[in-house]
Amino acid sequence: TAFLHPENGGYRLRWLTPAVEVDLCGHATLASAHVLWEDGHIPADAEARFHTRSGLLTCRRNGGWIEMNFPAKLGEPAEAPPQLKEALGAELLYVGRNQFDYLVEVADEATLRSLNPNHYLLRQLPVRGVIVTARGSEYDFVSRFFAPGSGIDEDPVTGSAHSALAPFWSKRLGKTEMIGFQASARGGVVK
Repeated sequence: TAFLHPENGGYRLRWLTPAVEVDLCGHATLASAHVLWEDGHIPADAEARFHTRSGLLTCRRNGGWIEMNFPAKLGEPAEAPPQLKEALGAELLYVGRNQFDYLVEVADEATLRSLNPNHYLLRQLPVRGVIVTARGSEYDFVSRFFAPGSGIDEDPVTGSAHSALAPFWSKRLGKTEMIGFQASARGGVVK
């Protein structure tokens, strides 16, 4: 859920899951910008500016897309907690961690899509969530995001997770523009 009110030439934006307030949320930011444009609170060609717990975030329309300027959430290689492999039920090729989440690479897209994680074990990890990713077949990369500790077993499409995924895959693929697919039950494309 997003909460907005005018502030300092833009809008104060706060995000809440059913369980907690979060520091960064992509889909609620995108939805907030869309509503502000559609309802005429800001001109359709103006930048949407949001003051958040993660700093100033901006959104612009670009054709049929909304471009969001989010901070990169770089991760460092990390030792996997003992229950992480058990919780995911897959071999972990890479484990990293940033200020919010664990970032885990698995062998391939089929492995990622077939994950049936143990949410009880994931809930015990001292992070917001676990981003799982693999190289894609149709897309540059695929991902899923599990955050039972934040009240969401699996998020359908997670803009904030892509703040970690974009730099991770940019380095591996040698690209600065990529298309990813979040392979939840609903799914969604992030460019």
